[in-house]
Amino acid sequence: MKLPGFFRSRGAAAAIALSLSAITVSGCVLPPRDDPAALAAYKEANDPLEGFNRAIFGFNEGTDILLFRPAAEIYRTVLPNPVRNGIRNFLRNLRSPLDIANNLLQGDLAGAEVATKRFLINTTAGVGGVMDIAADNGLPYRSEDLGQTLAVWGVPEGPFLMLPLLGPSNFRDAAGVAGEAYGDPINLWATNTDRDEIPVVRGIVGGIDTRSGLIEPIDDLRRNSLDYYASLRSLYRQNRISEINNGQVPAGSESYPEFPEFPEDDAAPAPAPVDNSNGTAKSSKP
Repeated sequence: MKLPGFFRSRGAAAAIALSLSAITVSGCVLPPRDDPAALAAYKEANDPLEGFNRAIFGFNEGTDILLFRPAAEIYRTVLPNPVRNGIRNFLRNLRSPLDIANNLLQGDLAGAEVATKRFLINTTAGVGGVMDIAADNGLPYRSEDLGQTLAVWGVPEGPFLMLPLLGPSNFRDAAGVAGEAYGDPINLWATNTDRDEIPVVRGIVGGIDTRSGLIEPIDDLRRNSLDYYASLRSLYRQNRISEINNGQVPAGSESYPEFPEFPEDDAAPAPAPVDNSNGTAKSSKP
């Protein structure tokens, strides 16, 4: 699952830097050492910064309720589904160089080949990526990011981290977001040509588009969770594990619901199987 990453641009790196600066002065919360049950729950949650994270979560919730959710509703009401699909396809196509690079860095040559073919086909026959012709010809989209690459390399996920506006993350994924924000070819081109507004507009449109497809699932999660923060933390972690493992589920693992990054319609997504390992490496690559 990738919950709305509203500003996946250099603003993302700024949000991460702000969070890490605040963490250095906020300290960590530790459970009682003489309470084995509390210690086990603490380790399972992997959230030593919970006090700080819940404060950021509260800020994000207020911003979402007052700004992002209403904007997503307007976006979904004004734009018909074919137009929204075209926007998603275009944004995916812009991300193709990063998908290709991360597949290569993970040693997934087959994935890199698919991503390259998708980019070439959709950029040409798909009118700059507005139409996903490649998917219609047996080349489905699969997002790969630097956080997943770091996981393949064996980098531990680190503690859970709630980022301002960007939402749930962890130290490994936050480093990945920051790295991609500075290494994205679109961002580099925009910076070198004094078009700094392009990454901002791209991030805002992408975030609102993603949020528009998650209105019902997030509303349900808010309404049905005893602790919405804890539910979101668990769901984020399980879905990141699924992405890292490319949806492969080892025998005996549990299944969790998944929120798609870019839903294809307005219906709530159906549950999908998710790996339940520790999220440090991919189990297989197609």
